[in-house]
Amino acid sequence: MHSSLPYKTKQFFFVLIKLSIVVGAFYFISQKLLNNDQLDFERFLSFLKENSLFSLKNIAFLVFLTVLNWFFEIIKWRFLVSKIKVISFFEALEQSLGALTASLFTPNRIGEYGAKAIYYSKPHRKRILLLNLIGNMMQMTITVVLGCVGFIFFYKNYTLNIDYFKLSRGLLIIMVIGTLSVIGVKQSKYKIKGFSIEKIRDYILKLGLNFLSIGLLISFVRYVIFSFQFYYILNLFGINLSYTEAMIIITSMYLLASIIPTISIFDVVIKGSVAIYLFDIAGIEELPVLCCILLMWLLNFALPSVFGSYYVLNFNLPKTKN
Repeated sequence: MHSSLPYKTKQFFFVLIKLSIVVGAFYFISQKLLNNDQLDFERFLSFLKENSLFSLKNIAFLVFLTVLNWFFEIIKWRFLVSKIKVISFFEALEQSLGALTASLFTPNRIGEYGAKAIYYSKPHRKRILLLNLIGNMMQMTITVVLGCVGFIFFYKNYTLNIDYFKLSRGLLIIMVIGTLSVIGVKQSKYKIKGFSIEKIRDYILKLGLNFLSIGLLISFVRYVIFSFQFYYILNLFGINLSYTEAMIIITSMYLLASIIPTISIFDVVIKGSVAIYLFDIAGIEELPVLCCILLMWLLNFALPSVFGSYYVLNFNLPKTKN
């Protein structure tokens, strides 16, 4: 049916889709700022002014950290894609930021997979999806490993009001679900993002230890950058925590927030709720934590997606010979 449509009609619908993605992204960003149940936008701006965040020095350094964070994300994507074809830094930039804009309002940023795959011709798309999945798994691995270490120290350093009866009941439910899941996996071909576990495992093994190590190292560098950015903003807001104390809470926060399925636009809400709970245990007030979470989201998601909208609007389907 699609092939029977006139060329001009196809072009019209293609432009309409691109405009819809950009308008949708801008709409969700504005909604997050103006209709935030956790933090009023005027209060947010007022708090930033009180803490001199709008000084040229602070803005320049925060934007620099954002650029550095996305620089390594782009480097990682270029590195992953090198298994299929060599692309330039600017091609990786276009694909990364364009995919961010297209996936901003999709659950767990799942739209990123399709958005990146569509930059390549059909023979390459399944492998692109798989490489994107592996790249996200690398970042998740760093988040989980550092988060577990941080949470162990958090548990040792702070008194947690835990209902052990509810906890044991929850663990029992998780064990039952886990057991049934293992049985289910053995009984059928379980899939992640459309790929069987066997296929993902075999492909990862084919990539080689050296390739995986470099990918994990880049993921680790990214993690260090955006977690330091979080710590730096807390300092600007007058939160007097040492780097070690702050990182124990920050790594625990990213661990807990990352395991909760959410739409990217609600990521700030989930992280805000988790952060409020953890920082409250450390005796930190709610307002600076919420402002820090929202500012991090603006710097690392909203701002790059604005630039990514340019690439979405100028996107053209790849030629077959590619």
